[in-house]
Amino acid sequence: MVGPLANAEIVREMSRLLEHRGPDGEGLWSGENAVLGHRRLSIQDLTEGGHQPMLRGAHVLTYNGELYNHETLRAALPGPWRSSGDTEVLLHLLVREGAAALSQLSGMFAFGLWDAEQRRLLLARDRLGIKPLYYRLVRGGIAFASELKALLPLGKPAIDRSAVRDFLLHGYVPAPKTVYQGIAKLPAGHTLTWADGGIRIERFWNPPAEITVRSPDAAVEQLDGLLRRVVPAQTVSDVPVGVFLSGGIDSSLTAYYLDRPRTYSLGIERRGRSELDAARSVAEHLGTVHTEMSAQASGFDAALDAVPGLFDEPFGDSAAWSNYLIAGCARREVTVALSGEGGDEIFCGYPRYWSNIGARSNSMNRALAGLLPPLSRFGQSMQRHAYVGLPGFASALGGMTAAQVDSLLAPEWLEPDYDYLWFYRQFWRPELSALAQLRWLDLHTSLPEGLLTKVDRTSMAHSLEVRPPLLDHRLVEYMLTVDPELSVDRARHRGKVLVRQLMRPRLPEGFLERPKSGFGLPVRAWIKRHPQRLAEAVRRLMERGVLRRPVSTEFRRAWYLLVLDRWFTAFA
Repeated sequence: MVGPLANAEIVREMSRLLEHRGPDGEGLWSGENAVLGHRRLSIQDLTEGGHQPMLRGAHVLTYNGELYNHETLRAALPGPWRSSGDTEVLLHLLVREGAAALSQLSGMFAFGLWDAEQRRLLLARDRLGIKPLYYRLVRGGIAFASELKALLPLGKPAIDRSAVRDFLLHGYVPAPKTVYQGIAKLPAGHTLTWADGGIRIERFWNPPAEITVRSPDAAVEQLDGLLRRVVPAQTVSDVPVGVFLSGGIDSSLTAYYLDRPRTYSLGIERRGRSELDAARSVAEHLGTVHTEMSAQASGFDAALDAVPGLFDEPFGDSAAWSNYLIAGCARREVTVALSGEGGDEIFCGYPRYWSNIGARSNSMNRALAGLLPPLSRFGQSMQRHAYVGLPGFASALGGMTAAQVDSLLAPEWLEPDYDYLWFYRQFWRPELSALAQLRWLDLHTSLPEGLLTKVDRTSMAHSLEVRPPLLDHRLVEYMLTVDPELSVDRARHRGKVLVRQLMRPRLPEGFLERPKSGFGLPVRAWIKRHPQRLAEAVRRLMERGVLRRPVSTEFRRAWYLLVLDRWFTAFA
């Protein structure tokens, strides 16, 4: 926190609320109109040499993340050195080059660098948004933290009602918004510079969009070479490292490029949902040191109770609970885990990649979309089929439709002519092919704001650092130059064709023929068995004046309403 309101006691309280992110130590630095705090999760250089906030001359750094190329960077920098970890390397580099240094970093990071001499603060968040960063402008200054909850000791602001609309549309609150007015997320791949009470936000990562690779054999060869470099590089650590093995292609690929790693799998105790058998077959095939755990499919009340405290704002992905459980299991033995996040985005693994978005739009379903009740199952289906262009892509990516949100929320929570597509519109690239456009939108919207937010909060709640090697920026940038048509087989309704070609001789026979399976909870079955839970949640939301009408148990996004009710109960 910097500015005239900077206070050691306030920052200490903010830090205390983030103890789960760093249980191994607490640091506090105070200067003129500036106080920086840090919670340490010891991963590299476990000695006091890695203590933060870290000082070099007039510069003070508080940093969350890992630089996988810090030893290479260190070799090109002058000493003297007081530690062997990546924090001091980052500090030296930033002091010498400022924000220009970010292009040299390979890793995940969010940090604040205070220049006491120039009275300037630099905030930065990594290219893909793996690490979070929130900020809040206060009188004459700025406060920042890794989670929303740490900024609430400065006072709880009013709810941003537009953020609630956005949550229902997306299943998350998209950056730069949060659910509170006056508190913002720094978008992925951006810096924020604060000086003299003003801020400047700039994008520092602009990945390529031009398709230059159209040979599948060349793509597979280059992909193999990149994976051999980036996956092992992300095991750099002075503490034990494991791998989440879900039974899917991406986590299996990650485990393959390591030497007999520790692997961890979670099964849901419900017929057809558990992937333990598939994960076990891969673990045996690769010779990993494997640990399994099972979760009851009935643990919904525990999930609903935990979610508000994990995310501090409404968050609609039911797989958050599965991630929370597997992270707790792995943390008993390791402090760092690698995961396969990002593979569906860069390798085109979601069903929407082979669904020909907008192809079923015709005059009939466009008419029905306007006539049918928007909250009905058939009405929602017609709405999604009716859309083309950007609205069609948004309907494939999002949660509810705009018509459903308008129909569901009370009038006081609506805004005339609200642009529900504002977030997607920022990343709309009409010059790209439909498939490349979808991949681009995924990487810039639902990946950082949905998937990576889920992974960060659920793992750091257990003080476990999760690293997604498939989101190494070099790998992502390369895949953006590969024609996405090479990864999709529409006739067989499958994606990840290049990865399948690469991994077919390396994984158990028949493994790659398994249908894609999600990691979420069986929400709809649970709601049908316990309709009163949904009815009670909707009733409370109506009494609060948020909703205008009830919904049936057939409503596809009923989980969002359950989460929204629990968030209001816990925080409003």
